[in-house]
Amino acid sequence: MSNPQNFRNSKESPHRGADWNPQNRFDKIVVEPDPDCEEAPNLPLQTEYFKDTTRRIISYNDSPDIGFRASLNPYRGCEHGCIYCLSGETPILMADGRTKSLENIQPGDEIYGTVRQGWYRRYVKTKVLAHWQVIKPAYRIVLQDGTELIAGADHRFLTERGWKFVTGEGRPHLTINNKLTGVGQFAKPPVANREYQKGYLCGMIRGDALLAFYEYQREGRVHGNQYQFRLALIDMEGLQRVRAYLLEDEIVVRQFIFQKAIGLRKTVHAIATHARRHVEYIDAMIAWSPCHSLDWCKGFLAGIFDTEGGYNDGVLRIANKDLEIISYIRRCLELFNFAFAIEDYGSNGVKYVRILGGLKEYLRFFHVVGPSISRKMNIEGQAIKSNAQLGVVSIEPVGVQKLFDITTGTEDFIANGVVSHNCYARPTHEYFGLSAGLDFESKIFAKEDAAKLLRKELSRPKWEPQTIVMSGVTDPYQPVERKLGITRQCLEVLNDFRNPVAIITKNHLVARDKDIYSEMAKWQGCMVNISVTSLRREIARVMEPRASIPEQRLKAIEDLTKAGVPVNTMVAPIIPGLNDEEIPTILKAVAAAGAKGASFVILRLPWAVKDLFEKWAETHFPERKDKILNRLRELRGGKLYNAEWGTRMRGEGKRVEMIEQLFELSARREGLNRKRISLSTAQFRSLPQPNQLILPF
Repeated sequence: MSNPQNFRNSKESPHRGADWNPQNRFDKIVVEPDPDCEEAPNLPLQTEYFKDTTRRIISYNDSPDIGFRASLNPYRGCEHGCIYCLSGETPILMADGRTKSLENIQPGDEIYGTVRQGWYRRYVKTKVLAHWQVIKPAYRIVLQDGTELIAGADHRFLTERGWKFVTGEGRPHLTINNKLTGVGQFAKPPVANREYQKGYLCGMIRGDALLAFYEYQREGRVHGNQYQFRLALIDMEGLQRVRAYLLEDEIVVRQFIFQKAIGLRKTVHAIATHARRHVEYIDAMIAWSPCHSLDWCKGFLAGIFDTEGGYNDGVLRIANKDLEIISYIRRCLELFNFAFAIEDYGSNGVKYVRILGGLKEYLRFFHVVGPSISRKMNIEGQAIKSNAQLGVVSIEPVGVQKLFDITTGTEDFIANGVVSHNCYARPTHEYFGLSAGLDFESKIFAKEDAAKLLRKELSRPKWEPQTIVMSGVTDPYQPVERKLGITRQCLEVLNDFRNPVAIITKNHLVARDKDIYSEMAKWQGCMVNISVTSLRREIARVMEPRASIPEQRLKAIEDLTKAGVPVNTMVAPIIPGLNDEEIPTILKAVAAAGAKGASFVILRLPWAVKDLFEKWAETHFPERKDKILNRLRELRGGKLYNAEWGTRMRGEGKRVEMIEQLFELSARREGLNRKRISLSTAQFRSLPQPNQLILPF
């Protein structure tokens, strides 16, 4: 039974990103809490702190498009509650060739991920290690072939130029015409209604079953007629489906071993019946018809593929001698717009129907018709090559949604046909006997000896000077940093060695260390990145719960700038009627504080999410709901969204021109178009480890 403490009402934890603690897959271990932890008294779910005894301090990233290779994480877990996920409806490619919605994925499920082998990435089977859900702002990504993905801003997809985030300044993110990697959107699976079942039985039975009637005289009886139905297969999946479909018509068959395994030959199982009523019913049910439904055709293709088809060496084909069966295969494939070729390789009369179009079409065949035999849908080892049109057409905010994410053994998975990165931060908590959900936000592990480990790492002869990012996973300025000072200790070490660092944070506590940053800035050794979304607390709190309030972030920028430390920031998204009037004020405040540059994004809202956005506005800003929606319509010619080329990215009309001009003029006036500085490793100096013997040569 699940621990009831793993599940919480969202009202009990309103300042957290996750709603619950999914079941941990490791046994609990003994942890030692910090006896002096400080926590805000008004938070229902208190934060606990633990010691992290990890012996390695620097993590390395091999992705060529991420702006850093080395990162340092003083803490595991993050109280800011920011995570990236996908919509729960996103279909995920399972290891059996089928798909399952992301919200229904469970730890332990086997799915497809990818690994790089030689020149190509290839599909491999991997396990799901963790699964959780959150509620946060989401974006809709639309590709040229119609593929749609809904994801958080921090989610990453594999493009022709490497991994990229959905949005975000100062980091690799998706732009229009970036091409994602994969085969494109998955087809919806068939519905196993009565027509589909009849088609499947027709394909299976005509493809490989014995269905016969023998009439002869027998002494002592009126006649000795025999009725036979038998289907023998190696794969139990096909037999079980046929048996289940027949049972719905009250046809009971017996199951037995038709042939035992001999040498390399596998065991053959079979089902059979000799009842006259059953055999006659089956014979009538599989009769040909000049006009079959689409569902029947899907079932027929699935059945004939399970018996006579195969996918081997990157080729999918179905073989049979019966020209009538070949004709029906051809007609059904044409109904679903599959390209194919009919081939004859010898004099035995066997015809081969080969599907054309590569892996993209093979997967579409599997998903459209729904075969039962999973081994025939194995794509493991296949290279990720496709001619699918996966260029990014649009990226638009769609309001706050419930999103899901998983962690896998390969650190990626196939989401609606494209390669998607998983979250790597939260699941690290499970190694401590904790959860990737609320535990990640409320149980923080501190690496108290991080500075000592960092000094040891930088002292190694093999260390190559390079920019270290703090932090690549969680915020280095956790609330407990005020007490423990681990990040500050690491900065002191980096400054001693003259090794550059880039800081990413939402916390004003970063200004505490301005003395160290000031010293590092003299040799181009640091860059601090602080986000500012609005100057009003009610808006900032909705977008970024538990992060520093706007005034504190501005004060941090100001303090760091006065100390000679370079700082960058961003304003996004701009929602007309909500924060557009803040543009001059925000830019003036940011510039006055000393930020080097600023940019913006206007909210775009398609009709498909109209109700969702209206509910979001009603919940958080009920008195301004009508004003917000009316001004959004002004940007789109009276609509909430206009998909026409040339206008979908910026909108049109006087209001959008006013926003652009206002931002441009304000940015120019405030001098926010300066080029970012580059960090330098030229000043790096190697220092001996403490207590290291120095020989007097």
